[in-house]
Amino acid sequence: MSEIPNSEDLEVLGEIQYIVIKLGEEAYGIPISVVDNIVRMQRTTRVPKGQPYYIGVINLRGEIVPVMSIRRRFGLEEDEFTNKTRIIIVKLEDQSLIGFIVDEVKEVVNLDASTIETPSFKLSEEKAAFLSGIGKQEDGLISLLDIDSVVAEQRRD
Repeated sequence: MSEIPNSEDLEVLGEIQYIVIKLGEEAYGIPISVVDNIVRMQRTTRVPKGQPYYIGVINLRGEIVPVMSIRRRFGLEEDEFTNKTRIIIVKLEDQSLIGFIVDEVKEVVNLDASTIETPSFKLSEEKAAFLSGIGKQEDGLISLLDIDSVVAEQRRD
């Protein structure tokens, strides 16, 4: 009986696992290696004077986790919470956690590195700066998120 390869084995094979999420009709991929947890939408506690795309914080197993609206961060229309809405908890490089509100979690996909292309348009454009690449699948394209760019604060000096 063959074993299911873990994410480290897949990277050696040239494949990277992504969790495919939906924002409206668009599909985005988040590297599974940074995903800590996926939870149902829950009540958030607002934090005064935060960035407008942070909707508040949640208590996750005793840890306070800031929650970001990716829709607001990308300048899209406001979130509509449904029974499919989820918060994806991501572990950052410094081991801190942050939650991203997404419309829906679709699936986990393995993308071969050869099927991922860097967009030919300027990544300096505000929304495009959040992408690390575009993944090609037989049923469409997946915009791959650069989590560090999504989380990074822009300085307004």
